[in-house]
Amino acid sequence: MRITAYTLCSAVGEGRAATLAALRERRSGLTQNDFGSSPIPTWIGRVAGLEQQALPTELADWDCRNNRLAWRGLVADGFIEAAREARNRYGAGRVAVVVGTSTSSIGASEEAYARLDADGRYPVDLRRPIIHTPHSLGDFVQHALGLTGVSVTVATACSSSAKVFAQAERLIRTGIADAAIVGGVDTLCGSVLFGFNSLELVSPEPCRPFDVQRRGINLGEAAGFALLEKQAPSGAWLLGYGESNDAHHMSTPHPEGLGARLALSDALQRAELQPSDIDYINLHGTASQKNDEVEAKLVADLFPATTCASSTKGWTGHTLGAAGIVEAAISLLALEHQLLPGTLNLNIPDLACGPQIRRDNLQREASHALSFSFGFGGSNCVLVFGRDR
Repeated sequence: MRITAYTLCSAVGEGRAATLAALRERRSGLTQNDFGSSPIPTWIGRVAGLEQQALPTELADWDCRNNRLAWRGLVADGFIEAAREARNRYGAGRVAVVVGTSTSSIGASEEAYARLDADGRYPVDLRRPIIHTPHSLGDFVQHALGLTGVSVTVATACSSSAKVFAQAERLIRTGIADAAIVGGVDTLCGSVLFGFNSLELVSPEPCRPFDVQRRGINLGEAAGFALLEKQAPSGAWLLGYGESNDAHHMSTPHPEGLGARLALSDALQRAELQPSDIDYINLHGTASQKNDEVEAKLVADLFPATTCASSTKGWTGHTLGAAGIVEAAISLLALEHQLLPGTLNLNIPDLACGPQIRRDNLQREASHALSFSFGFGGSNCVLVFGRDR
């Protein structure tokens, strides 16, 4: 399956070029938390200017922070033009939309409850049911692109916008669609910030993936999209995927990484590759205690020392349901530009880390990359990408 267009927008900038520049310069997008009326002491990956942004008039019914960021992602890198060309090529009913999110537009619902009128009803400007549903994102993207085919919103926590690649591949392979727009969007809101803080998972300082002194995650927001086509002369390859659900605990991974190992094994088998064939791994690497420990052991056990593995959460923060697409896009950038990102803020590696987990960027030839997405509830997805040749 070919990836013929892709884009991303996060705290480090809008579009592929801005993201690549931030990776090269090792410039983080994290800033001290200033979100909401009572900011908790942490750092966040905030996309600037969403409050002042407006959707096109014809899309005003979908207006909310999450869909504003989705629109910003769609228009970056000329992606919306590529999507519309695919619509013209295949037909509006033959291009599927498969997008991932964990919070959808819950921020708009929070605002509505905070502004209930005297009768206990939502304020007039927020009486738009579509923005208060889990499918708000998928519905918005489908209408924004003028598509009429299959539209699915995937919500499997942090693996959401990685699993969209797998679902889209199946839709195309079985003939239900000829192409697919995949992606993910999640934005900051009170439920996310205070919810993760209540779990004691939020770091009061910039996150430090795989470091012995890591103190937790930094939350971020992002949007990313990709166009998948079966018949295309060029573009990077989606070579394989693996999915699993270990259901070990609501917020803690299986202590032996059982589900992650199953997803990895299936992904490599589909791609017909061995661990030694992988040049770069974009790790889930949230900087939480258990996630990093389990993931580091998985990599140390299975991959040769020459493999480059890193977490890019120090650039963008943990973008939750958008993490899969953002890190898939970074993996594609790594292959396209032969730049393998290191891990920001990693000073002293955890003892569980093998030589694969790198602190510094590497400029070297790379043909195959993995992207790991391991979410709450043990929802796991591993993607395998191949360089366009």
